[in-house]
Amino acid sequence: MSPVRAVVVGALAIALACGLYVGGVWLHLYGEHEGPGSPRGPEVSGDVIAVRQQSQSKAAVRLSGRHGRPEPKQILFGDLHVHTTFSTDAFLWSLPMMQGSGAHPLADACDYARFCSGLDFWSINDHAEASTPQRWSETIAAVRQCNAIAGDRHNPDVSVFLGWEWSQVGRDASDHYGHKNVILRGLDDNEITSRAIGAAGIATQGLRGSVGRMSPIVPLIEFGDRQRYFNFMHFMDEVNGVPHCPEGVPSPDLPKDCYESAATPRELFDKLDEWGVEAMVIPHGTTWGYYTPPGATLDKQLAAAQNDPQRQFLFEVMSGHGNSEEYRDWRAARFDEEGRAHCPEPTPDYLPSCWRAGQIIENRCLNAGIAAEECAARAQEARDIHIFGSAAGHLAVPGVQFEDWLDSGQCKDCFIPSFNYRPGGSAQYALSIANFDTPGDPRRFRFGFIASSDNHRARPGTGYKEFDRQDNTEANGASTPGWRRRMNRHMGEPQPKARLDDEEDVIALGFRALEFERQASFFMTGGLAAVHANGRSRDAIWDGLARKEVYGTSGDRILLWFDLVNAPGGARRLPMGSQTVMSESPRFEVRAVGAFKQAPGCPEHATGALDGEHLEKLCRGECYNPSDQRKLITRIEVVRIRPQRHKGESVAPLIEDPWKVIPCEPDQAGCVAVFEDDEYVEAGRDSVYYVRAIEEPSLAVNGGLLRCEYDDSGRCEKLSPCYGDYRTDDDDDCLAEIEERAWSSPIFVDAR
Repeated sequence: MSPVRAVVVGALAIALACGLYVGGVWLHLYGEHEGPGSPRGPEVSGDVIAVRQQSQSKAAVRLSGRHGRPEPKQILFGDLHVHTTFSTDAFLWSLPMMQGSGAHPLADACDYARFCSGLDFWSINDHAEASTPQRWSETIAAVRQCNAIAGDRHNPDVSVFLGWEWSQVGRDASDHYGHKNVILRGLDDNEITSRAIGAAGIATQGLRGSVGRMSPIVPLIEFGDRQRYFNFMHFMDEVNGVPHCPEGVPSPDLPKDCYESAATPRELFDKLDEWGVEAMVIPHGTTWGYYTPPGATLDKQLAAAQNDPQRQFLFEVMSGHGNSEEYRDWRAARFDEEGRAHCPEPTPDYLPSCWRAGQIIENRCLNAGIAAEECAARAQEARDIHIFGSAAGHLAVPGVQFEDWLDSGQCKDCFIPSFNYRPGGSAQYALSIANFDTPGDPRRFRFGFIASSDNHRARPGTGYKEFDRQDNTEANGASTPGWRRRMNRHMGEPQPKARLDDEEDVIALGFRALEFERQASFFMTGGLAAVHANGRSRDAIWDGLARKEVYGTSGDRILLWFDLVNAPGGARRLPMGSQTVMSESPRFEVRAVGAFKQAPGCPEHATGALDGEHLEKLCRGECYNPSDQRKLITRIEVVRIRPQRHKGESVAPLIEDPWKVIPCEPDQAGCVAVFEDDEYVEAGRDSVYYVRAIEEPSLAVNGGLLRCEYDDSGRCEKLSPCYGDYRTDDDDDCLAEIEERAWSSPIFVDAR
């Protein structure tokens, strides 16, 4: 063969091989299933657990011993909102183009909870919309395996609960119910469901279907990391390969190899009823404007048709997405008598994003030399399109940079608020409203409060130390300028006129339709759920949760007790979460002890249990490692809420926050506060009370949020945000001081 012919044949062979390879990419031939893995760590020594319990007991005795009362219950800390890369969004964010650090299987969560965060309990809550029969079966097996390591079932080192997230999203406020975590009590076959039940509608379209598909070009662009992209494509093929379950068939009678969904909370509750399993359903993300339509409130979920107080009795007041506690009287959208949404004007404490959209367009228009009257009309058009666009309203402004939005849509005076705050979904709003469909018997939410992480990297309890923003929060984004351009290509170039996108095109954008970049500054390391339990067993934990003898913290392990001390009847003392009827003024006692300050590094029981490489991968060199010093409790804040007595009663005056502020003397032992409502009898109305225990200021990841620079009138002029992408260094944790806190569950005192 001549040299020329050899070169030609060789070139053709190479071209053929490349063509076959690229064809294989297009046909999704190279992806592999990523399973749950196997935990590597053993049970945590009983001596370690005993030291924790003794430390807590000593703190309780030191604080309350002066009053001659020991504490019979333990306070256990956990995380009831944890994702792995069995969730579509978690897998997507784990990819190199998103600065991801690779697969995060359930086995990692098992080891992390034991040796990094040192939790007492946690639950798995991967999105049901991405579940398949294989993944659900693997999740069950992995949770059982993690529990099997725990030792004595009556005194385990860690208890793990099986569950999922029902991730409903409505197109507008009228059909939006939001996200809820479903957690099952038992693990035996007769105590669990055959599948995780997802949400119908936009969530199913977003976390399943074409939205979750990836262009085959991506692994060719990132050729060195191509296997991770192949695996994601395989992941989505697995999801979309599961057919939808037939309608009208009771849930237990459905085939095991189908995808089941529920369009509303009522449908979800009914399906759980059909199974007859013990389960709790915990709303979360109720103020997150990331996906919650403007104007959405909890009112419609209080109707009997959409509520189940036997299952839905806890409320996630804070997570890694921020705080959902506080009510404000402003709204991102207002509705006229015919139900049409319109953009409200700004107030000194709130700039609606729709209004800011009009300002941006008007400024562009004027700068282009267009007449002021026309520019004013375009500003109004931009506001209308923004409102019509719901949670994707920012798409109304072509080519916008998120810095242009300033602090629009945000709660300026809330404690680490969730992004694009929706106050009609707040915990305070939930406790203040009533449903009057049944005359003489108003229906109310009587939620207990918890907090959790909502971590998407198999890291339960990430708030134990304030470090590693990249992995301990959800603040990740494009790894390079090129990826950022590709991800934002749909935004187009800046124009002096708003645009209106087709709804199907918006849905097809998936996560890109939402304000992914701007919310990166609002991600925190996450909170914790705390339960007063009669022992460490999973049954004792569940019973404490069911009693609502629980509280949430912003991440610190604050010890908190809140009791009604003059309850009627023989008990006299009722703990947080209780409900009673009283004719005399209620008196309360609060006791709080600050969390341990953290020592650097990891304790010996962690370094001795896992090999150095795995420990570094999971914990990044830092574990829960308490010193012998505690943070100081600076004050106790009391919130009083008097729920609505008639339809249409204004909510804002019913929420007194704070109703009382009780200063605490600096004391390592903690703080004791006693107070009474001497207005209760004269008011003659039902009242709800809860407390916040506030710690001294300390540094927290993303504590400064958008870091606005304000003018003399309080208007934000410029942002210095913490970006989720390459523009903020990996080692920059964007630390700023906040006041960590604990929220007690309310005590409900009825006057009738």
